[in-house]
Amino acid sequence: MSSPHILLVDDDPLLRRSVAFSLDRAGYRVTTAANAESALALVDRERPDLALLDIGLPGMDGLDLLRRLQARPDPPLVIFVTARRREMEEVLGLELGADDYVTKPFDKELLLAHIKALLRRVAQPATPAAQPSSPLTVGDLTIDPRAHQVTAGGRTVELTRREFALLYTLAADPGRVFPVDELLGRVWGVEYLGEPQVVYVHIRWLREKLEDDPNHPRRILTLRGLGYKLAAPEA
Repeated sequence: MSSPHILLVDDDPLLRRSVAFSLDRAGYRVTTAANAESALALVDRERPDLALLDIGLPGMDGLDLLRRLQARPDPPLVIFVTARRREMEEVLGLELGADDYVTKPFDKELLLAHIKALLRRVAQPATPAAQPSSPLTVGDLTIDPRAHQVTAGGRTVELTRREFALLYTLAADPGRVFPVDELLGRVWGVEYLGEPQVVYVHIRWLREKLEDDPNHPRRILTLRGLGYKLAAPEA
């Protein structure tokens, strides 16, 4: 089996050399790019398994680059790397499909742990919550995993992969309260335990897409101190 191929995209040459050296020593095949345009060409030619993207790239930034990558038929996994931690809530909620993030300055071992965890989650057999198969209907909400399609009140709702998995998990047992740690473990994996903000942001963005008034939700409800639930249809 060949080693996973990682594309590192950052405009800092010292960081590129340092991180590439660490990744190479860890057994990964590494390709680097200093800007988004070069990265796109490399993705089309090299087909990397995973991309480490700096958000603050010159010209086309990392967010725009991710949009371009997601338009490819077989995009790589993506870990955002940024020094601007305040952006993370926005990044997590974007309709882009990033898989993880680390903030600068970071410990090389921490970065390697994130890469290993992400590759391991993808390689593991899918769980029912993460990769559902059976369509679900809860009131006027329909979730079809085979088509990756959600309709709410007759209108189609576009969801990212994680948003879809989170909604499916809640809809599989409507009325049940799911603690945040359980949602983290089911949808993101145990590596995310202790990072509840990931759930908070995705819940907020689901409400933006599903609720008539996201500030007064009727579908996805918060039980303070307990967790979240999808409201069961009235009898």
